[in-house]
Amino acid sequence: MIDLGEASSSHEGFEAFYRANADRVYRALAVTLRSDDLAAEAVSEAMARACARWPTVSRLDNPAGWVFRVGLNWATSWWRKVRRERPPADEADHPRSRPPDTAVGARDALAKLPESQRAVITCRVLLELTTAETAAALRITEGTVKSRLSRGLAALRHELNSED
Repeated sequence: MIDLGEASSSHEGFEAFYRANADRVYRALAVTLRSDDLAAEAVSEAMARACARWPTVSRLDNPAGWVFRVGLNWATSWWRKVRRERPPADEADHPRSRPPDTAVGARDALAKLPESQRAVITCRVLLELTTAETAAALRITEGTVKSRLSRGLAALRHELNSED
């Protein structure tokens, strides 16, 4: 028998989590995936999965990191399926929504990084995850997190300084 008080409390807990984290996870995925639309779909899918598993997800050290990873995995799987079904189109044919002008330089510089470095930077900077949390979310070692972060930030600094 389901305890309605416990179910209601769990639902309220997920709602609070969603309000506090959905936008952060969306921004992190948008930067990592370089697509606002795909990031929005990935967050929706990952949050739906988190809601369905909330009693388990809520006990994790970092539920937002779990949602980010699920969203990234979903988007990667979706993109692989699309590439198998359709030949690649010219990227210029697909306009992206643009962030405010103040963020364009940083976002363009991030877009030039490999996805693995973008993912680490977004976890560490946008999601404010620790090195250990980032490693767990991305299923890589802490040493790999540190090296990708270091190389990615160096490349970003170089790219942003060369734009001046």
